[in-house]
Amino acid sequence: MSSSRHPRSWSLRTRIIAEQMALLTLVCLIIGVVTMVALRDFQIKKLDEQVQFASNRASEFRGDRSPPNGLPRLPGLGGSNDRNPLSGPGQAPGTLSATVHGGTITQALRLTPGRGDQESVPDEARPQLIGLQPDGRPHSVTLEGIGEYRLIAAATPSGDVLVTGLPLTQVNATVLQLGFVLGGVALAGLLVAALAGAFIVRRTLQPLQRVAGIATRVSELPLHEGEVALAVRVPERDSNPNTEVGQVGLALNRMLGHIGNALTARHATETRVRQFVADASHELRTPLAAIRGYAELTRRSKAEVPPEIAHAMSRVESEADRMTVLVQDLLLLARLDAGRPLDDSEVDLTRLVLDAVSDSRISAQAHNWQLELPAEPVTVRGDADRLHQVLANLLSNARTHTPPGTTVTTGLSVSPAHGVELTVTDNGPGISPDLLPDVFERFARGDSSRSRAAGSTGLGLSIVSAVVASHGGTVGVASEPGKTRFTVRLPIHRTATATSQRT
Repeated sequence: MSSSRHPRSWSLRTRIIAEQMALLTLVCLIIGVVTMVALRDFQIKKLDEQVQFASNRASEFRGDRSPPNGLPRLPGLGGSNDRNPLSGPGQAPGTLSATVHGGTITQALRLTPGRGDQESVPDEARPQLIGLQPDGRPHSVTLEGIGEYRLIAAATPSGDVLVTGLPLTQVNATVLQLGFVLGGVALAGLLVAALAGAFIVRRTLQPLQRVAGIATRVSELPLHEGEVALAVRVPERDSNPNTEVGQVGLALNRMLGHIGNALTARHATETRVRQFVADASHELRTPLAAIRGYAELTRRSKAEVPPEIAHAMSRVESEADRMTVLVQDLLLLARLDAGRPLDDSEVDLTRLVLDAVSDSRISAQAHNWQLELPAEPVTVRGDADRLHQVLANLLSNARTHTPPGTTVTTGLSVSPAHGVELTVTDNGPGISPDLLPDVFERFARGDSSRSRAAGSTGLGLSIVSAVVASHGGTVGVASEPGKTRFTVRLPIHRTATATSQRT
């Protein structure tokens, strides 16, 4: 069974209506069965009285006994018991009368329903008449060929057994007709109850839908970064603690209050950390510049310097350069986090790609650098220096984490669906699937499957993500052994045709 068809997957409104309809159906069924059984019992009791009356009339007409209750004997009736009991007055159509003597039926007649003519009881029904006990009590018997009857067998003074009965056809027809009436009324009532129940349940659950709407609006807020103002609350009418829905709304308001306080504290902490990073980065630039200057001064000095001191000073200068880059990256991230506006001008992205790839060819000649560019220049709106840094960081990442001989292809294309798309693809060893979700996190590094010919700060891809986001774009990565592709998408500014060419 499909999960969507399982009752547990139904909405609360559907489940309530379905359960109400099931309960009403059960109640209607019980009422209908009890009513029909009670009516049948009542009809059978009335029929038993009629059968008893018919038996008394038949016995009196035969002359077996005196009329009941002191009634005068019918005119013209003698004492002979061989008369036809159905010939007497007062017998209703369908009445059956049979005389059993010594286990043999001597006479078995019935008045046909409707016309009241006498006819013989079919032979296949006679054995059932013989088997009745003469206890004077009514019995329901289905006679072959003529249907169900209510029969009374009574012994006569002459030793015969007089069987008298009336058909149950009218009783069954009445009960069946009542069943159809009750069924029709129940169906109409269930239909009305379903429509009314759907309306009532819909109105009753409207507060819950409003509370769910509030929760949905909160879930759509960007809670993962920046300052978030959780001003959304469940209104007072839907947060009454005396109702179940109000209790949910009140609990949601309390939860939103706690979340708002937590987000405020988080934002304050992030602000302090960013300010600290920005201040520390700014303050570190001066001593780093001094260290680099003194190291360079020592290297340029004409005085003879021992080899150990010269090597140590070269290492100091190298690490000072590396730390300067790290400080500059941290300072840039702090500025981007603070939301400082970037330069907004027209940038020839095609020229940036050509320059960046040309620089990479000079600095990493062991790699194979390829280009896939459209025939016409591609321009975007943004900060040229920061976009150049994005491309430089992606190419540096490919150069640093792939072995010599790796082919790195930089592509640029334009499409109405994706905008301007910049890709950097290499055929290196790839990135571990476990590390893919965190490659754009700060200080994240690739695993050992990607070569570390040179060190990295772990901030390059973080800067790529932050700069692209500040330009209203997105960046993503897909990797498998033999192919790693970084894709940057930027909004379209002005493009021409997108026919690709390789250089």
